[in-house]
Amino acid sequence: MKKTFKMTHPKIKAPRLVEAIKHEVKKYLQRERRKPLPPDVDFWDFDCRFGADEANSEVVHVADINKAISRAEEQQLESFYLEILAKPGRRGNKPK
Repeated sequence: MKKTFKMTHPKIKAPRLVEAIKHEVKKYLQRERRKPLPPDVDFWDFDCRFGADEANSEVVHVADINKAISRAEEQQLESFYLEILAKPGRRGNKPK
């Protein structure tokens, strides 16, 4: 998913719009995690980037996406860019 979300709408208030965006992101992550895993892969991992626009986006952990969206709402940004790319993940050995 590479998308620029608008935080303004003529009829929808900002808090409801933010909730809808967070819900869309959550549904996308769930849909990607349901896809069948290739052989020798343990889980789906995600590369995420967040920023005011694509050029200024920074790497964000998947667990911090909601916090970043809330920060964008607090800063009253008109739009923000979010990129989520699925990649195969492999578990490492536990340290002894």
